[in-house]
Amino acid sequence: MGIGVLGVGYYAPEVEVGNAQISEWTGATSEWIDERTGVHTRRYAAATQATSDLAVNAAREALRDADCAPARVGVLAVATSTPDQPLPGTAAHVQREVGLPGSAAFDINAVCSGFVYGCVTAASILLAGGSSGPRQAGRDRALVVGADMYSRIMNRGDRRTVTLFGDGAGAAVLGPVPDGYGILGYSLTCDGRLAGLVDVPAGGTRLPLSDEVYQRNEHLFRMDGRAVKEYAMAVVPKMVDECAANAGIATGEIDRVILHQGNVRMVETLARHLGFPTGRVEISADRYGNTAAASVPMTLAMSHQRSPLQRGDVVLLACVGGGMTAGAVLIRWF
Repeated sequence: MGIGVLGVGYYAPEVEVGNAQISEWTGATSEWIDERTGVHTRRYAAATQATSDLAVNAAREALRDADCAPARVGVLAVATSTPDQPLPGTAAHVQREVGLPGSAAFDINAVCSGFVYGCVTAASILLAGGSSGPRQAGRDRALVVGADMYSRIMNRGDRRTVTLFGDGAGAAVLGPVPDGYGILGYSLTCDGRLAGLVDVPAGGTRLPLSDEVYQRNEHLFRMDGRAVKEYAMAVVPKMVDECAANAGIATGEIDRVILHQGNVRMVETLARHLGFPTGRVEISADRYGNTAAASVPMTLAMSHQRSPLQRGDVVLLACVGGGMTAGAVLIRWF
């Protein structure tokens, strides 16, 4: 028995923020934003919405797509780096609203790599079994959600970051599939020496919030985009090669490629670097920007809705995120 994807869903908030608005905030022209990033619009959550609200909408859509009753979900993993609050975990709020009685529920913060980390973790729990495991209790499904709301932590005067990011959520239901289908192989990594490349310095125990912190904008997101791109180009191909070797799959056998949508130009460059033809690589960053942990599942769900994956198709999910994290997973669709 394997563990595969049984259903997918996504949610994008209604408020659309175009490049004209970003230009007003930053002084960067729309032409500059288009040329450098390829991002045309992004979505921002309403003031009344929290990250869990986005996650709940995506989760419900994935459950419908999988024709899965909430009572069958034994594991809920929510990948986010913008939680509703420091504690409890955002997963607790999602569990309550979706109605997942008695499920294990926890958050994963691997930043933009969180969804891939979450899929591997949830699948491992389902496979672990044991007398008190979720499958033994009749809850043989896992729900993995990636949700982030970077609009709340953006420095709107920083054109290097506010041009890129949007809000959203994506989700997948995992469950048993026949041998030879589902997750075929994966590779995960982190290099904590580079943790400073992507961060929000303040708000935790290392640097508590204070008036001085707010004055220095240390409560807001920051990123060394050039260094992140260099890391992605060096590490993601290694993750993909290792994942493919573990799965016994040649890269030429991969039917669809879902890369983290850092921005359109980064996806295009990384796809060329990996040797994948344009027709196999999905892009959503032009419409939604970089939605962090939601990026991969949103793109997967949109791709599947546009052109449904067929049984036997091989799908690559690959990502890079703060930490610095990276990961890849290969799935044979069932």
